[in-house]
Amino acid sequence: MRDLSQLRQDALEIFHACVKAADPDRAVRNSLRLVGNELFFGVNNHVGLQDFERIIVLGAGKASASMAGALESLLADSIHEGLVAVKYGHGKRLEKVRVLEAGHPIPDLRSESASLQILALADSLSEKDLVISCISGGGSALLAAPAPGISLSDKQWITESLISAGADIYEINAVRKHLSTIKGGRLAECVYPATVINLMLSDVIGDDPGTIGSGPFAGDVTTFETAWSVMERFGLLEKVPRSVIIHLKGGMKGLRPETPKPEDAIFGKVFNIVIGSNIASLMAGKARASELGYNAAVLSSTLRGDTIEAARFHAHIAEEIRASGNPLHSPACVLSGGETTVSVRGTGLGGRNQHFIMSIVKEVSRIKEAVFLSAGSDGTDGPTDAAGAVADSETLRRAEFLELDPNEFLLNYDSYHFFEALGDLVITGPTFTNVMDIRLVLLA
Repeated sequence: MRDLSQLRQDALEIFHACVKAADPDRAVRNSLRLVGNELFFGVNNHVGLQDFERIIVLGAGKASASMAGALESLLADSIHEGLVAVKYGHGKRLEKVRVLEAGHPIPDLRSESASLQILALADSLSEKDLVISCISGGGSALLAAPAPGISLSDKQWITESLISAGADIYEINAVRKHLSTIKGGRLAECVYPATVINLMLSDVIGDDPGTIGSGPFAGDVTTFETAWSVMERFGLLEKVPRSVIIHLKGGMKGLRPETPKPEDAIFGKVFNIVIGSNIASLMAGKARASELGYNAAVLSSTLRGDTIEAARFHAHIAEEIRASGNPLHSPACVLSGGETTVSVRGTGLGGRNQHFIMSIVKEVSRIKEAVFLSAGSDGTDGPTDAAGAVADSETLRRAEFLELDPNEFLLNYDSYHFFEALGDLVITGPTFTNVMDIRLVLLA
């Protein structure tokens, strides 16, 4: 019989197996194959490198520097130059590709500067150029080139407001795309008629190329009307800067150009390829759990909606396993992924993964020999240095011994300081990848 200490150790090992499966270097190498001068990619796609005068690397996201590094190793001197934008602390020194660090999840002046430099390089391309793009989670904030008449501070306010209101990534991106000169297919519009191989590490449910990094190389199915309805749904129209109202209204009246749509001719020379995803990571975690002797199952890679409701659902599954052996007999490991949302109301510190675990500390205390873990695959959860948190059957007892009331921390949205006091934060540092969140339930 495994004790709680062993369960915790196993949970961390399974989580790291999930993250390892999304390693950018491995993902790029598994997706591209160079045979002579022929570069093979995707399903039965290939290009002859001799047909291009230049190979240019562009990209943005937490994993983009690592992805670009893998391209440099694979293509060596064939790369002419490149530029990628990454979150602070996620950069690395490369030979041909410049790496710029900038703000995430809220864009800053460096985000804007990096975007403008990428646009300038893109604008210099011709049909004789091959672009290999490296897009991963975080690309939306790092590609912050506001539309004319929109300031960076306007975009910062909107991003912060939508995140705090609990908007999901699709809603946030619908707005960001229509306030941008680079998102929603506009970068593809800029590089045309160059050929584009767009490599993506997916951090979104469904792996939609139009949503990953706000789809700089993918056609956009949303409209100015979509963006307006999102702002209206979250009660932001009366608070938003007037420049945004003017811009969106102008777009709805046809006075500003819409984002390029999937059927537009510019996407005829774009190959969008997802090279890593949440489900692939979960399956790797399942395999590792099985090796460790657990009966393992992947619940879902598409979990979304309210964080507390999702957490309680996981607790109910654990209770069912303990009570009836359904859907798995113990020892059991249930994995899930996706990205839930939190509408922040308190003044505390935390993230959705810490909040997930915080909200079920009492439920977990009623389940014998159980461990719950929730953490971001990128090593970051909200504005904290933690990836997430872990709790077990004894967490509530230890908290009470330290006179920590989980209800008080939950009401103040202060999960970070609760788990920090218990030593139960999951801290990995930057993982240089991002395929959404990983959740584990282990039962001895």
